[in-house]
Amino acid sequence: MVSVQVRRQEERSAATRRALLDATVNCLAELGYTGTTSAAVAERAGLSRGAQLHHFGTRDQLVVAAVEHLVQERLRRVREQMELLGPPVVGHEDAADAGKREMALRLLAEALSGPLYAASLELWVAARAHDALRAELVPAEDRVNAELAEICRTYVTGDPIEIRLTLDLLLGRGVSGLLVAHPGHRQAEVLAAWARRLQGGRRG
Repeated sequence: MVSVQVRRQEERSAATRRALLDATVNCLAELGYTGTTSAAVAERAGLSRGAQLHHFGTRDQLVVAAVEHLVQERLRRVREQMELLGPPVVGHEDAADAGKREMALRLLAEALSGPLYAASLELWVAARAHDALRAELVPAEDRVNAELAEICRTYVTGDPIEIRLTLDLLLGRGVSGLLVAHPGHRQAEVLAAWARRLQGGRRG
């Protein structure tokens, strides 16, 4: 009986935490960092401010945790979808491997775009003038960048410079797509062209 009660309590706690994280990302995307107050998040999550304080000590801890949570969830789905395609690229350059590389780029581009980016940019800009937020954000960004680099290393390219250029390309297109969404065919052309350049570089 005790174990059942403990499990139910853990499930309720996880559900509360998830509701707070989701509400925070929505607030960041719609209201910006300044508008993402504790009261706004609690109201949108349908929870009390006490519940928020119980799970996250400060607003900065909450907003950073929310964005990192969303990024990690998206990257987890990227890995799951790539694993369905079979073993990662390991140096072969046949059509199947080239297709996997292009698919990985497309999935990463999707993960690094949209409301997620709006929320992330809000934090990056705000952190320039808020030391406490920057102290929370930098370690989280390091963790996310390490995960992004590992996915690139596994499915796109093993070259450190190419990994950095790939991430710069994807991150930059995520930013530029916030104001005017990239047409699907144009995005596909850009990613396919980059995949070919990576493949050609290894052949050379």
